[in-house]
Amino acid sequence: MLKVQANSVSLTALPPLALYIHFPWCEKKCPYCDFNSHQIKAGIGNADKLGFDEKRYIKALIADLETELPNIWGRQVHSIFIGGGTPSLLSPEGMDELLSTIRARINLEPDAEITMEANPGSIEANKFAAFAKCGINRVSIGVQSFQDEQLKALGRIHNGEEAKRAIKIALDHFKSVNLDLMYGLPNQSLVAAKTDVETALSFQTPHLSFYNLTLEPNTYFERFPPKLPSEDEIDAIFEQNIDLLNKAGYRRYEVSAYAKKDQECKHNLNYWRFGDYIGIGAGAHGKISFPGKITRQVRERHPETYMTEMESKGNALIESKEIDAKDLPFEFMLNALRLKDGVATNTFSERTGLPLSTISKALGQASKQGLLDENPSKLKATDQGLRYLNNLQELFLS
Repeated sequence: MLKVQANSVSLTALPPLALYIHFPWCEKKCPYCDFNSHQIKAGIGNADKLGFDEKRYIKALIADLETELPNIWGRQVHSIFIGGGTPSLLSPEGMDELLSTIRARINLEPDAEITMEANPGSIEANKFAAFAKCGINRVSIGVQSFQDEQLKALGRIHNGEEAKRAIKIALDHFKSVNLDLMYGLPNQSLVAAKTDVETALSFQTPHLSFYNLTLEPNTYFERFPPKLPSEDEIDAIFEQNIDLLNKAGYRRYEVSAYAKKDQECKHNLNYWRFGDYIGIGAGAHGKISFPGKITRQVRERHPETYMTEMESKGNALIESKEIDAKDLPFEFMLNALRLKDGVATNTFSERTGLPLSTISKALGQASKQGLLDENPSKLKATDQGLRYLNNLQELFLS
């Protein structure tokens, strides 16, 4: 068991800071999705022609950001990530208002990475051109598969040809494009998985994400599970994917993330290196560090409740707490060990405010089990450690 004196944190410097904005609406809720997303219902209540009250939600987001400003005075924001849901459902005018108002309130790095998630069904050339003019310079497209049968099984509303068209449009307008693909899909074969990967590689996007489909709690798939490939079949698909990606010049830098040289997602790297982030929007989480403490915040999940709370109370927090020092080692290692190259050993003390000796016993156990690299200058999982990442991370639970 790790022994840490409660609230004995002392940071010598604050980590990099990012901004996450949550957009909670989708055209359709996918059966595997456990994110905070809600199907749009056009014509109900104050919803406009988009199917949600855009002006009201943007106003709530800005008010939410303003509540965090006293906690980050003087700090520069290095990246923005607009996730969901399907943020590409926003109008270009709404996106421009949101980003221009944010720039007026925070110290945003001049060449900051600004990412927007998008689904193929919500991508239009004119709309994407307008988003690029607003300042979006990176887009992440939820393709999942290029095969119509698989997309139907996943409850997606786009088809393979729409996905290909969306990627071509994105490449015309954005500096960087990521494609999300899933493997281990219902009844997926090695050949079908290979076809998906090869199709994705044909577009030569600078970044690819590959996720193994899992049956998450409180989803339709958990209640009505589809027939998935066996563990051996999933392992074979994964090994095949890795080989194809390596040969195409993509390096695996995180458990599910692959990039060409210098094309890693800066925003996500900040999460995995235990950086700070403001989280605004329905259900958003945030992490903010101070010299003597590290805090976490959580917002109301339902968009209507979130907006009502912002309007009536001036904040929509359902939780705001200081992270207990005894929980910091696990939180840090939970993130850092996802990185293929790990992090420099001194990053642990820099980001947690705790001495490395706090986790010396767990480090020793992990090395003995062959899960942790023995290089003393790195906190890095071995290939075996990445394969059995949950087992490795659990060694650092208090």
